[in-house]
Amino acid sequence: MVGWIYFFIIIFANSIGAISGMGGGVIIKPLFDTLGFHDVLSISFYSTVAVLSMSIVSTYRQVQNGIKIDWKFALWLSFGSVLGGMIGSLGLDKLVSFLSSEKIVSLIQIILITATLIFSYLYSKNQWKGQHLTGVFPILICGLFLGAIASFLGIGGGPLNVAMLMLLFGIPIKNATVYSIVTILFSQLSKIVTIQFSTGFSHFDLNLLIYIIPAGIIGGFLGAYLSKRVSSDKVTIIYQFVIIGVLLVNCYNAYKLFL
Repeated sequence: MVGWIYFFIIIFANSIGAISGMGGGVIIKPLFDTLGFHDVLSISFYSTVAVLSMSIVSTYRQVQNGIKIDWKFALWLSFGSVLGGMIGSLGLDKLVSFLSSEKIVSLIQIILITATLIFSYLYSKNQWKGQHLTGVFPILICGLFLGAIASFLGIGGGPLNVAMLMLLFGIPIKNATVYSIVTILFSQLSKIVTIQFSTGFSHFDLNLLIYIIPAGIIGGFLGAYLSKRVSSDKVTIIYQFVIIGVLLVNCYNAYKLFL
């Protein structure tokens, strides 16, 4: 039963995540927290696998759909996100082992997710004047920051990717969603590798992956299919609605921690 619940949540979340560039994890993580079937590290791992599956399929389909990608920009951004993903994953492991209560870790994650959601929503509404940074160093630092946040929070990247890419590099929203998904792919891949060489996978119920991976793939295909047919204005509307919905779920999860 748990596997099927995760299956349908992931399809929905990854479909929306692929269209909006959020990656799905920003929806999956809070909903899995609400259900409470697993601990913090397990939820983060399952969310990572789901988002990784989606991002591989979505990136492939976006290229097949004729979306032009500046691969030099994408690869430097992704390289930074790989390093950031390793840092974020190790940081989460250390925090869980250092703190006596998983509730505190969950609360820290909720606070940080909420902060990124509020920033991203305000940016999408106000469209603050963006920079047009160039050069390898700003791209690398941006990828490092986004990868670390994504991995630490277990959300795959979330709305922060899209907002930061638009703000720092002046990229239109539909292009930013594509670069966001590419970045998510590499940051989540690095997290899987980091887990393999640090704690290993024995802590997790790997039987659930027979539901999680196919759901991630289906969500990636659906999201890429719908993305081709959705205008930039509608992408912005979807982006904003998802942020509001996830904010409400996070507020509920924070409330539950204090019951």
